[in-house]
Amino acid sequence: MEFRYLGNSGFKVSEITFGNWLTHGSQVENDVASQCVRAALDAGISTFDTADVYANTAAETVLGEALKGERRESIEIFTKVFGATGPKGKNDLGLSRKHIMESINGSLGRLQTDYVDLYQAHRYDFETPLEETMQAFADIVRQGKALYIGVSEWSADQLRAGHALSKELGFQLISNQPQYSMLWRVIEAEVVPASEELGVSQIVWSPMAQGVLSGKYLPGQPAPEGSRATDQKGGAKMIERWMRDDVLAGVQELKPIAEEAGLSMPQLAVAWVLQNPNVSSAIIGASRPEQIADSVAAAGVKLEPEVLKKIDDAIGSLAERDPEQTKSPAKREH
Repeated sequence: MEFRYLGNSGFKVSEITFGNWLTHGSQVENDVASQCVRAALDAGISTFDTADVYANTAAETVLGEALKGERRESIEIFTKVFGATGPKGKNDLGLSRKHIMESINGSLGRLQTDYVDLYQAHRYDFETPLEETMQAFADIVRQGKALYIGVSEWSADQLRAGHALSKELGFQLISNQPQYSMLWRVIEAEVVPASEELGVSQIVWSPMAQGVLSGKYLPGQPAPEGSRATDQKGGAKMIERWMRDDVLAGVQELKPIAEEAGLSMPQLAVAWVLQNPNVSSAIIGASRPEQIADSVAAAGVKLEPEVLKKIDDAIGSLAERDPEQTKSPAKREH
């Protein structure tokens, strides 16, 4: 495993982060989830990402149990706040001071830790003044409950506004967590340049485009049984945008490129996002422990310019690049 600095800070994270969004607390049993965390640790992963909204807080509980007994200083734990949790009452979502201050305490209890390394605004909240949100984060940092602050899926303008306030309030906004893959490149035009200017780096999710870039889905053929595309608990809905024959055919053109580079398809997908110098870490998930070792082998891989060009030629116009696709939920109905 190799490690990279997160933003303009002295804080290092593993190039591969283990995330438990679609699995722990919902799609796999807790003992298997713990085995996945153990496999991640054994593979050299030290960074773990979750959120209070995942499985309505259950994912944090599973991760806390799985990491119990690990030397706290040797691992990095990330979580997030924004989405509706608990009974989903009027103050159980968003980035109000009330929800943030109550949520950090809930997350710390479930994760069985005194602090998180990175606390992230899971989306931008159009209903709460940004000053209120950033002041709450500043207080959490001063209380020692979070060491650093990040965001997720914020636009370039939102990043600039949040970063300016963080400097005023005396804490570091060091990261953004966007979706990014060969097929989803919406951060490249605006978010990445703004982040480079601000000293913010990306922790990217879905580098394998919900598993489509693994190459297991074939054009004109039904999805394999047991795959994410057949999972009606949430996986199928997330992946459906890529389940078009033109996309699946383009992905098949990546197979010889991966073989020539000596990589599996998942390794090629993860290695590709790590070629972007503004990316500090790629988040992978797993429903089985054996899935982890393959993805982890992408750490430290350097793809030559000619390989990157072949990938661009294969994917071409199939990739989504519209920066307007970086967006948070609109104002809520009252």
